[in-house]
Amino acid sequence: MTTTAARQVFRLPDLGEGLTEAEILEWKVSVGDTVEVDQIVVEVETAKAAVEVPVPYAGTVLALHAAPGAVLSVGLPLIEIGPPGTPTGAGDRPEAGSGAAAQYREEERAGSGNVLIGYGTGHTPATRRRRASRSMTGRPRVEQLTPERPRGGRLVGDRPSGGEHRAGPGGATEEVSAVGSQAPRVISPLVRRMARDHGIDLADVTPTGLHAVILRRDVEQAIADQDVGDRIVGDQTVSEQAIPTHGIAARTSRPASAPAPVLDADPDDVQGFRARGLVDERVPLRGLRRAVAEKLSRSRAEIPDATTWVDVDATDLLTARDALRRSRPDLGIGLLALLARICVDGLRRFPELNSSVDTDRSEIVRYGHVNLGFAAQTERGLVVPVIRDAHLLTTAGLAAELTRLTALARAGRLSPQALTGGTFTLNNYGVFGVDGSTPIINHPEAALLGVGRIIDRPWVSGGVVTARKITQLSFTFDHRVCDGGTAGGFLRHVADCVENPAILLADL
Repeated sequence: MTTTAARQVFRLPDLGEGLTEAEILEWKVSVGDTVEVDQIVVEVETAKAAVEVPVPYAGTVLALHAAPGAVLSVGLPLIEIGPPGTPTGAGDRPEAGSGAAAQYREEERAGSGNVLIGYGTGHTPATRRRRASRSMTGRPRVEQLTPERPRGGRLVGDRPSGGEHRAGPGGATEEVSAVGSQAPRVISPLVRRMARDHGIDLADVTPTGLHAVILRRDVEQAIADQDVGDRIVGDQTVSEQAIPTHGIAARTSRPASAPAPVLDADPDDVQGFRARGLVDERVPLRGLRRAVAEKLSRSRAEIPDATTWVDVDATDLLTARDALRRSRPDLGIGLLALLARICVDGLRRFPELNSSVDTDRSEIVRYGHVNLGFAAQTERGLVVPVIRDAHLLTTAGLAAELTRLTALARAGRLSPQALTGGTFTLNNYGVFGVDGSTPIINHPEAALLGVGRIIDRPWVSGGVVTARKITQLSFTFDHRVCDGGTAGGFLRHVADCVENPAILLADL
């Protein structure tokens, strides 16, 4: 094992696929632990997948530069490693005389929000007086006071170490920090900017991160609390007499010595909305949700898409699936694998749809391979794993890849490479119990096939109306790569194969 001879700061590496930041999910090591080269030290979540990150150094962990929940940009300090036996306190600051130390001192003197080592900026006033929180509109903020969500994140009556409480105007309680109190610990510049943009005083935010670091979720909760207070104070239709009694501290004019009455109301239920599941809130676009939003917005902005659809009789396809399950249960061939087989065959016949548009060069790029993407619902949201070289796989091979990639997706273990490079997408939204859709193309692909639920419906078969297994196929395509005749030909071929799977035998 090669050990480091000096302290080394390992920065968040480039995780590929154009990713610029990642959120810390879980540290696998702690300060003081001994690590080896290529040992997994942290699990991070990018916009595409959860990724385990190894460290390129061996030695003792001196510092972890981000707490779980923090979002780091590529290139920012992640972990610091020193020679074996190095005291862990030695990693808290750069070595004296080094360029990094000079930069650190300069940032400290400037009070920069970019300081990552040490969690704060310099020149904190010796005494900090907490003001009554106000929203950006200047109205005082009314907060819910319960053991689960006390004001500022503390239980009412609790005091920070070394601090004291004083009665403020109108009976409001104010806190005065002890002399020498530290600035709020914030690692991520994004968290600082979020607080600044929403008028949140970080001194009023109680941290939940490791070593009392303020995380993004802490600021988001403070923003939500502020919005709740604004709604209650601003709602002129609600009076103190109309509010049932629990959970809200009213700030009214009364002697400072008189305790503030506790009113009976839920701030999120001013008009009975909570009972109906309606609550005002702002949810930041981040991680996978932001990546999906950006890709779909780009698709809508760039691709002149059109959608066509047809109802088909899937009775014989289900019969073929059941026959395969009985004869070869070990293969695990399901409906999605058969649909994938049909899509690949359709793209062989209509290669115009297995393409993308290079706008920079004004060219249509047709691919000599099929990388088939399929939509998979996970706890993180909807992801599209990609089956590489699907045109080279048998139906059993497609089934095996579908099973493998779906398991990885639901476990959050897909690599970024497994979520990119698709040339065509199959979306079985019928699992949600819906019939049809107008799917948005997975940019930069040129087409997407959607499959609705399969249900019993009356259908004319052999001149007789009978109950059959009917589904709807929806096909969205980029009108730049082909005309409606090509798209209709592809969809009709897929429909014919669904209604008569034996057609596929002609090219085997």
